[in-house]
Amino acid sequence: MRSSAHVITIDGPAGAGKSTAARMLAGRLGYFLLDSGALYRVVALHLMQSGISGECDHVPAEALDRLDVQLEPGIGSMRLFLRDREVTKEIRTERIGDLASRFSAKPEVRKALIGVQRAAAAKWDLVAEGRDMGTVVFPDASIKFFLTATLEVRARRRYDELRNRGDNTDFGTVLNDMVERDARDERRAEAPLKPADDSIIIDTSSLDAESVVEMLIGHVKKRRDGRHGGLSTGPGDGKIKGGEETFACHKSEN
Repeated sequence: MRSSAHVITIDGPAGAGKSTAARMLAGRLGYFLLDSGALYRVVALHLMQSGISGECDHVPAEALDRLDVQLEPGIGSMRLFLRDREVTKEIRTERIGDLASRFSAKPEVRKALIGVQRAAAAKWDLVAEGRDMGTVVFPDASIKFFLTATLEVRARRRYDELRNRGDNTDFGTVLNDMVERDARDERRAEAPLKPADDSIIIDTSSLDAESVVEMLIGHVKKRRDGRHGGLSTGPGDGKIKGGEETFACHKSEN
């Protein structure tokens, strides 16, 4: 595996704007996008279909052994497949999001995905977003960001997102769900949500997406100039789809 010298990580809690920022930053840099939260949503969908409860103490090994998830990263985007069926849009529900948060606290689930995430970095320049990208998955990333915002701002963003999708969930429910999710993420024994020691922390409470990305670009340029071009400006060669260029969880390194 090559080093993750050309990996940029963006971590942070739900609603901090990291997904939008990661997608936009990857597009600006010509990097591939690794959305780790989406990977955990695929796992949650698989486990739900396998009859595994989000309240279980441990996820059965045989259920994870049957996991067959593939990712196809692209410039600023990522497609996901479960047993060769695309589920990129299907996983974007509140129910799957809640299950993903619960299952992601399980050490056995996190270990099942770490290989596929690192395998992507062995092939391509990445913007990797999630909750432990800079602390656990890519500790030697070239630059690490941690985005945050006030609880109310984050809940309001999530509420607006759901309303735009036609979901009539009330704001109080979204706020309470976010409080619970924050607690799970921050208190889990395995890879708790926290900034890496060398993260650049940005509060996005009063910033729009474009302003956040401009700040990220500024830091990337500064780091690149300091390293005399140490950060590349594109994903290099290699096809996006098919053959060895599509990573399957059941074939990943551990």
